[in-house]
Amino acid sequence: MGKLNEMYPMKNLKLRAGSPPLFASALLALCLSTGLEAQAQSMQIPKPSAGLMPNPALGKKLYAANCASCHGADMKGSDKGPSMLHKVYEPSHHGDIAFQLAAKTGVRAHHWNFGDMKPIPTVTPDDVAHITAFVRMEQRQVGIR
Repeated sequence: MGKLNEMYPMKNLKLRAGSPPLFASALLALCLSTGLEAQAQSMQIPKPSAGLMPNPALGKKLYAANCASCHGADMKGSDKGPSMLHKVYEPSHHGDIAFQLAAKTGVRAHHWNFGDMKPIPTVTPDDVAHITAFVRMEQRQVGIR
């Protein structure tokens, strides 16, 4: 911390171990003052067509064609991917937009040890909305709300 204070002296500010909020504020001020501010990344969030009414029956067919090989035909997972009927996928933890983003950009492994999910470029945002409707319907049948 001493070297940081020497390199970037700030009037009336001493950085000490054990004061993370102060350190974070000082680091932010340093970045802003040196032109190192982070550039916001624009992410295109996929959106289904306006007015689309997601259809679970169509979603079931799309799930079978695009998701079942990893997540299981019965949604209980496989050696390639997790069960979609696990509480971790409840809407309050993984909202519907998470399904859209997963299909578009893939997913870094963060709950399971199956490895990263690759993007699924063959499905459209409308397809994902139908798949999500099917998954949510199946989740409700096992008590996931």
